[in-house]
Amino acid sequence: MVVTGRLATIAAVAAVIIMVLLPSWVGVLAMTALLVLLLLIDASSSARGADLELERAELTTVRVGHEASVELVVTNRGRRTVRGMLWDDWPDSVRASRRGHRLGLAPNTRTRLVTTLTPAGRGDRVAGPVTIRLLGPLGLAGRQVRKQVPARVRALPAFRSERILASKVRQVQQLEGRNVVNIRGQGTEFDSFREYVAGDDVRSIDWRATARASDVLVRTWRPERNRHVLLLLDTGRYSAGLVGGGASGSAEATRLETSIEAALLLGGLAAAAGDTVALLAYDRQVRAEVRTSAGQGLQPKLMHALAGIVPALVDTDTEAMIRAAVQRARRRSLVVWFTGLDGAMVEENLLPVLPVLARRHRVLLVSVTDPDIATAATHRTTTPEIYTAAAAENLLAERALVQESLRRKGIDVVATSPTHLPEALADEYLELKKSGAL
Repeated sequence: MVVTGRLATIAAVAAVIIMVLLPSWVGVLAMTALLVLLLLIDASSSARGADLELERAELTTVRVGHEASVELVVTNRGRRTVRGMLWDDWPDSVRASRRGHRLGLAPNTRTRLVTTLTPAGRGDRVAGPVTIRLLGPLGLAGRQVRKQVPARVRALPAFRSERILASKVRQVQQLEGRNVVNIRGQGTEFDSFREYVAGDDVRSIDWRATARASDVLVRTWRPERNRHVLLLLDTGRYSAGLVGGGASGSAEATRLETSIEAALLLGGLAAAAGDTVALLAYDRQVRAEVRTSAGQGLQPKLMHALAGIVPALVDTDTEAMIRAAVQRARRRSLVVWFTGLDGAMVEENLLPVLPVLARRHRVLLVSVTDPDIATAATHRTTTPEIYTAAAAENLLAERALVQESLRRKGIDVVATSPTHLPEALADEYLELKKSGAL
């Protein structure tokens, strides 16, 4: 049983009446008995919790920073009118508004109560129990019950880079299929014949076709469609590092958040180009995976798979990661590896395993750089700033040497600030398509 503030107000008024009119123990006992009687009658007249049916969708999806409305349907199956309050419990991280609702339901009627959620971060949030306080006709007392109504909200990545996806898709359409641009050379998909001109590679001459024609004919090629792209995300402790001006739109974001943003843009672009795409997020075990997929259904799969992954505060087992990647990429693929390119990390973790991966696949390393380091290298006003600038310049020079060393080994590299990384990766993919390197 629960009581309300209305009962306390009536008790205070009764005390004043006793003091003025019946200042005796008889008056106190009589007024107390009257209040207890009203309390019992009111509580027994309230609706029963068993008469209420609660329903709602078990899963609601929304992008981070956007609003989602969760609808709770309350049905009164009993013979008494339902009066009271309902509290819909959600974790604080979803920033729920209007969690409390007043109830006034006649018998055999229903109402729909809406709670607005605005998740601040990716992942699943599970709703708590629904608490219902059922009051009697006088509003003095009643019953309180709790009901479990399974529900969760899944906050998908914000994917703010989607605004540039359409323009990148138009560029890739000019390279493939719809508006084909012929290129010279070997290793791509055959398109047609044309007459030989000075400067053409003699290996592209088709001698059979030439024998049937009056001129020397060469084969022309176009970038091949339906290639395979594997997105490989390092979710170890390095990915937990904060970098300024993240692509997620906040002042700071983790490297993993920026990598997710770039992976979503590249995945959508590759799917539009007719490529098949797979995803593997790994540190010491598989954290998320999307099997080979293509077309319009790819983007939702990627977003749901990436919704719940968080950095693991452990060193990534790169050997196990590469073994898992090779097992999943049986055919020659473009492996886009999101990882760090600091000197020690490359020396200890990447160089031992890169030859295994590069022997069969085209490898593209993608790394998020902290813009604060480049900024620190330019500030030289005070003595501490000079020392900081020297350290920053040394780190930038080391990274430049590492990147140049990787490129000489045939490993493509994209390393830039969080704000520019998604678009820079998309442009690198388009360049590989244009050159026929895929």
